Order: sequence, then structure tokens, then C-alpha cells
Amino acid sequence: MELNNLTAISPVDGRYAKAAAPLKAVFSEYGLIHSRATVEITWLIQLAQSQQLNDIPSLTEQGLSSLHKLLTDFDLPAAQRVKAIEAITNHDVKAVEYWLKESVADNPELTQLAEFFHFACTSEDINNLAYALMLKQGRNIMLEQHSQVLAQLRQFAHQLADAAMLCRTHGQPATPSTMGKEFANVVHRLEQQTLSLQQIAIRGKLNGAVGNFNAHMSAYPEADWESIAQATVTELGLAYNPYTTQIEPHDYIAELCHNMQRINTILIDVCRDMWGYISIGYFTQKVIATEVGSSTMPHKVNPIDFENAEGNLGIANAMLAHFADKLPISRWQRDLSDSTVLRNLGSAFAYSLIALNALQRGLHKVECNQQYMLAELNDNWEVLAEPIQTVMRRYNIEQPYEKLKQLTRGKKITQHVLSDFIDTLALPDAVKTELKALTPANYLGNASRKATEI
Repeated sequence: MELNNLTAISPVDGRYAKAAAPLKAVFSEYGLIHSRATVEITWLIQLAQSQQLNDIPSLTEQGLSSLHKLLTDFDLPAAQRVKAIEAITNHDVKAVEYWLKESVADNPELTQLAEFFHFACTSEDINNLAYALMLKQGRNIMLEQHSQVLAQLRQFAHQLADAAMLCRTHGQPATPSTMGKEFANVVHRLEQQTLSLQQIAIRGKLNGAVGNFNAHMSAYPEADWESIAQATVTELGLAYNPYTTQIEPHDYIAELCHNMQRINTILIDVCRDMWGYISIGYFTQKVIATEVGSSTMPHKVNPIDFENAEGNLGIANAMLAHFADKLPISRWQRDLSDSTVLRNLGSAFAYSLIALNALQRGLHKVECNQQYMLAELNDNWEVLAEPIQTVMRRYNIEQPYEKLKQLTRGKKITQHVLSDFIDTLALPDAVKTELKALTPANYLGNASRKATEI
């Protein structure tokens, strides 16, 4: 069957193809081939420009321009040509090398440099750098999406800074806060983790079959291959790893995956809380006339976007956990079990991106029901047992906690009952007045200020 949204096995390329589209040029086979070609050309340019390899012809401006044009003009037919070569060689990296040689065959200047494509390289020299480039681009896409979600959450924090709500600890009525402060908590958590994600060094190596420049030094023993390799890696915008076997050990990939997991876990927390708040009436959802909530219950407006986001974040995290556990392990100097795993990196990014899109849709559809929250607060005066017993402690009244426990635990208490209790206390009249002025809706600590400051 022809591949399209209906015939794709993975929903990443089917049902959710539109949401995952920004990642296609990065993590697809096309993207991998382009990244490999980028590494091969950058290596060749570095060799030609090195002052240490005098018998390698230097590149003219025209020659440099021709090489860069191979990358800027790279398109689907070029990638298909690489795949056609791979069908003969049965080796994907070698196919890129042969395509590059084929592409410069009509250029006399570059033809004499053709054998320096892939010079002294093992396939992993190319692949580790190609995947590093892909991860760098993928991270940028994710960070941009994270910033959009953060902006939405921050807007809620500011708009609802004064929206008093009954909190629940252990699922039971507890000290009030504001809905804005609850969003501010999430914003702060996500800011810490996205900053951490930004700061992870994406690493690469270019040191041959077992990490010692063996082939390089056999051809040019006098050259400082460490500096040439490092210059190439940094030219690609990556951090150089000086100690490796045949493979870059992928520790940074594990770090990146763990960081993305933490971000996704925070977002799962958001999805579940929003699901719960919608369930108890703190948020209402906008009704779209053409949509159906249930195939049998016409009244339903389900929180499907938050459910979709939660599910896709869970899939992403399962994959990210496997990558982090698997990729830093390689038998002796190299085994190939990481190869097929690395090809799936884009799927974890895609499920994360799909989830972020769903979460944004969900946030756009909700409206805070502040009247409902105030009514619920007014039905839970017992939450003021906390400030009353705390003030009693200040004035050294005997057994303050125990007295409030006897008055309120497991009971529904009215404002009148609390007021009468306060009148019995040996407190200054001004303090009694202050305690009587407390309500569940104004007992908020610094919640409003913290929400506006985020």
C-alpha cells in the first residue's frame, strides 16, 4: 500500500503527522543523510584548510562554494540517489561517500580532493556527529515549543493570581491558595528544567576505529590530529569528546533524555491536575458545536486534549528511558546494537511534540470558574483551623492544636461557629478582630504575589 496518513503504521506518520511535521526534516532518513553529508564535507574542508597537511590541495573560494552548495541544494532526489547507491553497497555511510564523489566528478578542483572524503574515518565518526547535529536541531525545536507552553502557563499564573481556590492535600480540603500560584509553581519547575536542557553539551568525536587516530597517524604521523578533529567538531557547533572507543559513549544523550523525561513528567502532572480540576468544576471547557464528546452520551465535553497529551508524554518517556539506559553501553570497543536504537530518537521527540500540541489546545479551551471555587471555599470554613491554632500558639494558649482538632476534625464548620470559638480565647481584642476577618477566600498567604512575580 502507498504510504500516507491512513496507511502509516506509526501514528507519528499517520494520525499525528501534522503535529510531528517540524521534526521530519531533522530525524527522518532524509535528515540523517543530510547530516552525514554535512559531516563529510566539513571534515574535507578542515583537512584542506589545515596547515599541517601540506600535500592536500587547498580549496579556492569557488571550491568551498561548490561544497557548501551540495548541502544547500540537497533535496529529496539527492537523498534518493544515496539510497540507490546504498542498495548496491549495502552500507549507508559508504553510500554518502560515493554520492559525494559522484557529485564532484565534473569539478576538476574537487575531483583531486575526492579521496579525502571520509579520510581515515570509521562510519561511527560520521554517524555520531550526524546524530549530534540532529539532536541539536531537535532540541531547538522542542525548546521553542516548551517556550510556547511556558508562555501559556505564565499567562494563566498572572490572570488567575487572585483567583482563590480550595487546595487539596491527600485529596481532602486543605489550606487555600490561588489558581495562579498553582500555575506559577509549574512555570518555575519547567523553567529550571528547560534551562538545564539548553545547557547540555552535545558532544562528538572524530578519532577513528577505536578512538586513537591510528589510521590518521599512519598517513600523517607529524600532524596534530587531536587539534584537527577538535576544530572539525567545534566547526559543527558541537562539543569535542577527547576520550572514546569507536563510539562516542552517548552519555550526553542519556543526560538529554533524562532531562526531557523530567520535563515530560512535569507536563504529565499538569495534564492530570487539569483533568481533575475540570472534573470538579474549577475549569469549564469551551463547547465546539460540531464536536461530539461521546458516541452515546450527547451531553459530554471530555478533556480529551489533556488525556491525549498525557498518553503521548508517557510513550515518549518510555522511549527516552530506554535510550538513556541502553545507549551508554557498548560491548568492548563497539557493538552495533545502538544503531537501530539511535534511528528511533526522533520518535521520542515526535511523541513529546505531539503531546505539547495537545496540551496547548487543551489550555486554549479552558476557562476558570472562579465563582464555583469561591462557593466551595465558603463551604469549607474548617480550613481556618490552621491559622487560628497557629495564632493561639503565639499567645501561649494551652493545647491550641488539640482544641481546634476537637472543634473541626471531620466536621463542616460555619463562620458563626468559628467566631464564637474565637470569642472564648484569651487573646487581645485586636487579634480577635483580625482572626474574625479571615475567610477561606482571603486566607492566601503570599500566593497572589508569587503568581504575579513568575
